[in-house]
Amino acid sequence: MAPVSLPSTERAGTSQVLEGSGARAADVPAPTPAPAPAPEEVTAVRNTVARMQAAFPLVDAAVVEATVRAAYEDFRQARVRAYIPILAERRSRRTLGAVCRTVSGPESG
Repeated sequence: MAPVSLPSTERAGTSQVLEGSGARAADVPAPTPAPAPAPEEVTAVRNTVARMQAAFPLVDAAVVEATVRAAYEDFRQARVRAYIPILAERRSRRTLGAVCRTVSGPESG
């Protein structure tokens, strides 16, 4: 089973916008790097991985971990950090659920 890639938060076609507006790429400030994750967030990632592995035992552990980490990465630039664990868990659960439905095929009934 191939790893699942989540939609990226980057925007495609930004260079066309810059070219059309007359701005140069050097004029656009670089995004500020995200701070290192707090110990609470590292623990939250581990706990989320454990819950997802329990909820999706048929999915390879590496795929579960990669999915959870990708979900957390999507929220890396978020200013309000309080809701990231639940948002990342919901995103992971939705993605892993889709993987399970795809692998098992459509239900007959």
